[in-house]
Parts: sequence; C-alpha cells; structure tokens
Amino acid sequence: MQQTAIFGPVFATVLLTFLVWVYMYIRRIHFIQTAEVSPADLAVPGALADLSPPDVSNPSDNLKNLFEIPVLFYALALILFVTGRVDPTYVAAGWVFVAFRALHSLVHCTVNIVMLRFYLYLASTVAVWFIAARAALGLLGS
Repeated sequence: MQQTAIFGPVFATVLLTFLVWVYMYIRRIHFIQTAEVSPADLAVPGALADLSPPDVSNPSDNLKNLFEIPVLFYALALILFVTGRVDPTYVAAGWVFVAFRALHSLVHCTVNIVMLRFYLYLASTVAVWFIAARAALGLLGS
C-alpha cells in the first residue's frame, strides 16, 4: 500500500474544517448585518458568542471541535507515514473518522440534535483511539 494513502482522510478533514469555517462566517456575517450589531458591540472578546443565537454560535463551536481530536488524527497520520506503517486498516479507520466527523459537523451546524451529535462524535473518536492504540502497540512492540 502506498504510504501517502493516509493523507486522503487527512486532507478530507482539512476540507471539512475549511467548509465549517466558511459556513461559520456566512452565518456570522448574516447575523451581524440583519441584527444590526455595531462593531463596538463586538469589541470585547466573547461578545459575539454572547449575542449570537444557536444557529450562529453552533458553527463556531463546531470549528473549535475540529481543532481538538482531529489534531491527534493528524499527528497519528504523520507518525504512520514517517514510520512506513500505513496499511489498509489505518486508512479505513481514517475514513471512518472523517465520515463520522462530517456527520457530526452537519448535525452540529444544522439541527443540533445533541444525543445524535454525541454518538457521531463518539464513533469518530473511537476510530482515532483505535488508530492510536494499534499504532502504539505496533511501534512499541517492535
């Protein structure tokens, strides 16, 4: 297997982060323009979050989420690539991670059904912990 195959899920996660970032700004700009919020109202850090309804703040919260567990995934992908251990199981687990993260983002940024979001987040995170445990056992056990 080509070692670069692990970068498919990595760049898909980067794309997801970009899409959420764009969506967040679309929602924010629309809110600021329609609510006629003045720049002075936003001068204090966190003011926009305090003023924003959920359909504006949820994409921002989701973007923050995309800089938590995904960072571990990025690091693990690099470790696997550098050590030449990328195999079909890791790549499949990476795509599982991406799929459930994308679904999590979709739910979080739209309908925000909390328990559904929780299970999608759990599934994506289990995929990362699987990659981490398997990599650690493989690297430390050799």
